[in-house]
Amino acid sequence: MPAKKKAAKKAAPKKKVVAKKVTKKAAKKAAKKTVAKKAVKKVVKKTAAKKVAKKAAKKATPKAVTPEEIGKAAYLLFLKRAETGAPGTSEGDWLEAERLLKK
Repeated sequence: MPAKKKAAKKAAPKKKVVAKKVTKKAAKKAAKKTVAKKAVKKVVKKTAAKKVAKKAAKKATPKAVTPEEIGKAAYLLFLKRAETGAPGTSEGDWLEAERLLKK
């Protein structure tokens, strides 16, 4: 019987060591996951900030419109106005076309 007790005592500490190794591995995995999650969050925040900055830059800079483009749009507005019989002038068509194209 004493031999069995010795064998049982020797086996018991191994379980504790194995359990400690498992918990250490689990702790390391959890730490890696949290670090990875934080890194992903940072990347997402940066890309979101870049998108917002691009949108703001697009809105801030007015679109360069050529006089030819304005003229074409003004002509189309004139045709629409003439078709419906609405009152207006060519200068008003030009200004309206300019406003619409710069949006």
